Amino acid sequence: MDLALIAALARDLAAAGFTVDGLTELWGEDASAALHRGQRVPAVRALDRAGDTPAATLARALVLGLPVTPAALDLALPTLGADGARSLGLVDGDGAPLLDLRPYSVVDAHGVVSWWIASDLGELALGHAIPEHHVLGVGGASMTLSGLLVDRKVDTALDLGTGCGIQAMHVARHARRVVATDISPRALDLAAFNAALNGFDNIEFRLGSLFEPVAGERFGHIVSNPPFVITPRATGVPEYEYRDGGMVGDALVATVVAGLEEHLEPGGVAQLLGNWEYRTDDGLDRVRTWVESTGLDAWVVERERQRVEQYAETWIRDGGTRSGREFDWLYTAWLDDFEKRGVREVGFGYLTLRRPTAGVATLRRFEEYGAPLGGSLGDHIAGVLDAHDWLQSATLRDARLTVAPDVTEERHYWPGADDPTVLILRQGSGFARSIPVGTAVAAVVGASDGDLSVEAIAFAVADLLSVDPEALLAEVLPELEELVVTGFLRP
Repeated sequence: MDLALIAALARDLAAAGFTVDGLTELWGEDASAALHRGQRVPAVRALDRAGDTPAATLARALVLGLPVTPAALDLALPTLGADGARSLGLVDGDGAPLLDLRPYSVVDAHGVVSWWIASDLGELALGHAIPEHHVLGVGGASMTLSGLLVDRKVDTALDLGTGCGIQAMHVARHARRVVATDISPRALDLAAFNAALNGFDNIEFRLGSLFEPVAGERFGHIVSNPPFVITPRATGVPEYEYRDGGMVGDALVATVVAGLEEHLEPGGVAQLLGNWEYRTDDGLDRVRTWVESTGLDAWVVERERQRVEQYAETWIRDGGTRSGREFDWLYTAWLDDFEKRGVREVGFGYLTLRRPTAGVATLRRFEEYGAPLGGSLGDHIAGVLDAHDWLQSATLRDARLTVAPDVTEERHYWPGADDPTVLILRQGSGFARSIPVGTAVAAVVGASDGDLSVEAIAFAVADLLSVDPEALLAEVLPELEELVVTGFLRP
């Protein structure tokens, strides 16, 4: 944590054009796609053609995990130099990489994010399975969680299980102060390094398990990509710190949910990813029992469900074991564990929880939704919470609603028919939902331009359809409420 050396590294990385766009330009879209599949040969071939430019040297060493000469490092890092890179632990004395350091870019509510993230070398660079104390870089789960974050100004925030620190940095863009915790000293060292490298000075790092390092403290925003992977508690099964919380089954996620209430400020929001088991009961019902033992508002979305066989295969491969006797032994241990506890499937999804300002939970929404999304969800989740709160105090029949700008209507007709047989409202952003509606609801939505109340529009539609106006209003109100909560209609 030599801040002068870290600052020199940042200047050299920027000067070399060591960015996501810069690397894509260097080796092309196809090689980038191959790297995402765990294959580096196309990128190596492209770098061989590119020569010894600073960006190519840095890409070889820090992204592909290939050795480079100290002389090449001196040219690629003119301010830091090879000696400085060794001092920071990036390479050894011969120029062989000791860390993975790669650019990261995304767009959030504040604009374009362009950072560099250090983590431990992966199996591609190591040539074998990763060790149990591996510190993971930015993976798919990390990017999923960062896309969910509600971006609202808070005084303090907590990143529970920070890993390489990526979520802490995202939250530090809207929180005055962030506390980041982890059970791994190495993870905290790398997270602190990443924060310094990217210019953050409002993140505090603390060692400890779950909420122990923040006992008695409350936060306006809590985020967590916890080690939720369900791992057999059997001798010889690797326990990777970045994904395994050391508890049986899905108890780790249940424990996190149980501890949130006393660490959230009134109105504070917690967001996390998690797995839950399907035994004889429904997995989402298990999550419901966790939530109902708290006083928290909750919106839980199950995005995926896997059979235990597929789940075991996924996470054994994630650790770097691909096939052979070791794979079969681990596979047996996983299936034995699931069979012993009667687990049939494992669900994965998003949990958004909030401590009510009035002390009474009013939002309890549990749903399965596996369709493709319409983009980043942070603003949409914030909008759902706001819409729910508005509905608690509003009289919907008196409200004047407008249709969200990303909503379209789709109509299906039998050949030659004058009237549609199917009406579907489609959402372009957020969860990109498609909701079938009846003629009455479609007519009310179509006329909702903010000028007339729901009651006035419904009564006019009832007149056109020659039906009782109060009956039609009673019919459409529940569906309109769902359309407001899910963002199709706005007050």
